[in-house]
Amino acid sequence: MFNETVLFAFGLTLFAGLSTGIGSALAFFTKTTNTKFLSLSLGFSAGVMIYVSMIEIFFKAKDSLVAEMGEKMGSWVTVISFFGGILFIGIIDKLIPSIENPHEIRMVEEMGEKAKKEHKNKKLMKMGMFTALAIAIHNLPEGLATFTAALTDPSLGIAIAVAIAIHNIPEGIAVSVPIYFATGDKKKAFWYSFLSGVAEPVGALIGYLILMPYLTPTLFGILFAAVAGIMVFISIDELLPAAREYGEHHLSIYGLILGMMVMAVSLLMFI
Repeated sequence: MFNETVLFAFGLTLFAGLSTGIGSALAFFTKTTNTKFLSLSLGFSAGVMIYVSMIEIFFKAKDSLVAEMGEKMGSWVTVISFFGGILFIGIIDKLIPSIENPHEIRMVEEMGEKAKKEHKNKKLMKMGMFTALAIAIHNLPEGLATFTAALTDPSLGIAIAVAIAIHNIPEGIAVSVPIYFATGDKKKAFWYSFLSGVAEPVGALIGYLILMPYLTPTLFGILFAAVAGIMVFISIDELLPAAREYGEHHLSIYGLILGMMVMAVSLLMFI
């Protein structure tokens, strides 16, 4: 059922998803948030994802659709699928209430006396659980995006998996802080954060079971174009605003440009 390429794609998706655990660990084992590192990293991740989506994935999808449908129809379907992917992830994002939204920035410094004093509050526990659930739901299409890219082009999949992994680190902090506020239990906060990342390989599994049996060149092109849209939305709506909220605007832009440059060079190396 699973060949080596499929297992490799699942492995990359698992790596990307479970990196939420890195963010959770940082929240517990460091005293302050390294805002410069996070801003640069998030910018870098956005640069990789935007460049690879617009330069590589979009045109691979277009080539596949044009070959099946002709120049005009294939081009139209590519563009519609691209914005369809943006609409899909946008709807998911809209359905998550802002107070529990995984994009809410949390700081390691919040893990202090305030949390210890408030840990008996049941309302905080509910909020923390909902935050973990919200991130898990949000991670499903990211898992599908990573898996699809890795299945098509392993070297492309590695780049996207690393970008998604970087993006998931502050999400791990975002889960850990409210869960710890709610319970005062570091282990519980870590495990909820860690498990919220499992949604990414679950998204890949759903995609594999539902879509792979019907993966014609046309469906592949539509899916790949939608993946490009999903990743562009994630970059613009999540990564860059998050980097700015950490207070290092210029570093996030430098990271963005660096990410694009690294991705451009890596793609040229495989020509």
